[in-house]
Amino acid sequence: MSWIAISGKGDGWVCPDAFGTTRDTLMPRGSILIETRLSPDGRPQTLLSYDRLHPWPGAISFRAVPGGGIVLVMSQGDEVFHTVLQHRHEARTDVLRVTFTWDSEARWGRVAVERPESDTVVVQQTPPPPPLLLEDIYTLTRRPQLCQKDDDVLFFAVSDEIEPVGPMPSLVAQVPVLTGEGYRPVGDLRCGDTVRTWSGELVPVLHRVTRQVPALGSFQPIRLRAPYFGLQRDLVVAPYQRLVIGGTEVEYLFGRSAVLIPALSLVNGFAAVYEEGLRRVRYHHLLLPGHAQLVGAGAGLESLYVGRLRRRRDQLSQTLLADVPHNLMPEHTRAGLKVLRPFEAITLAEARVA
Repeated sequence: MSWIAISGKGDGWVCPDAFGTTRDTLMPRGSILIETRLSPDGRPQTLLSYDRLHPWPGAISFRAVPGGGIVLVMSQGDEVFHTVLQHRHEARTDVLRVTFTWDSEARWGRVAVERPESDTVVVQQTPPPPPLLLEDIYTLTRRPQLCQKDDDVLFFAVSDEIEPVGPMPSLVAQVPVLTGEGYRPVGDLRCGDTVRTWSGELVPVLHRVTRQVPALGSFQPIRLRAPYFGLQRDLVVAPYQRLVIGGTEVEYLFGRSAVLIPALSLVNGFAAVYEEGLRRVRYHHLLLPGHAQLVGAGAGLESLYVGRLRRRRDQLSQTLLADVPHNLMPEHTRAGLKVLRPFEAITLAEARVA
C-alpha cells in the first residue's frame, strides 16, 4: 500500500483503507518521512511531537539540534526508545529529509538524513524500536492542534512499507527520452534498451528505477515549459532534476560551454511552474554506465548519479538499486559542470527570453 498518511501545506490526508473503523491497533513496520528547512538562526527545532494517555501512555518526538543532530524518542507504555543521529552540519544546506524506518517484529530500525540538493545521505541503524499505534499517525495527520510541529517543516508522510533512501528518480513516466530509434517515454525503457546521450553517444540502459512519493517539498513536480532551454514540449520533473544548458548566452554569462541547473531554480512563473493539486507522484530514472546526460524533448537531463555506491553494500541494500546485479552496477564521477545558483539560473532564463 505504501503511503497511508500525508500532511503538508495545511492539508492532512489519511488512506481510508489503512485506518478503517478502528485505529487502536499497532503498526509493526513502516516509515515516517519528514522534510524540513533548517533553522536560519541555529535554534533547536521540534520537527514533530505528540503525547497521549489512552489507550495506554505513549509518545513520539523528532527534534533537530544545533550542530547537526536528529534526536528521536518514542514510548509505548513502559517501553522507551531513544536514538541520536549525528550528521555533518552544512550552513549552505537549506533542506533536510529525515526518514525513520522500523520493523518491530524483525527487531531493527533505521534513521537516515538526506540533503536533496547535494545527493548525500547519512544512515544509522537503531536499537529495536516499539511499533507505532495507528491512532498516533491519525492524530499527527488529522489533529495538528494536539501536536507540536516546527513552522519550518515542509511536510511529513507515513508509509506502511520500508521506504528506500539514496539516489531517487526524478522524471515522470511520460518524459520523452531520445533513443537510437527516436523518442520513447522514460517509463517504457528497460535494461538493455539504448539511449542517445547529450554528446551523441549511444549507450545501454543498465536499470530503470521508479518510486511513488508524496507530491510535496523536494518531490513536488515542476513543469518546465517549452520553448525555454530548447524544449520541444513541456516536461514534468522533480525539483532537483538538473538540466544541461548550453549556448551563446551561457558562454557569455558564465564563460562555459554548458552548465547544470536544478529545475527548482527555474521556477519563476514563466520558464517553470510547480504542479499543484497532486497528492502523490511516481518518478522514473535511468541508470547508465557513465554519468552521462540524457536528451529529453530536446533538452539535456542528468541521468541517475550513483557515485561509488557499489562499494558500500550495506548502504546499497537500502536503496532502489538493491536488486541491480553487482556486475551491472557502475561507478560514477561528476562531469564537472558548474551548477548554477538560483539567481544565476533566473538571469539565464531572462537572457534567453530577451
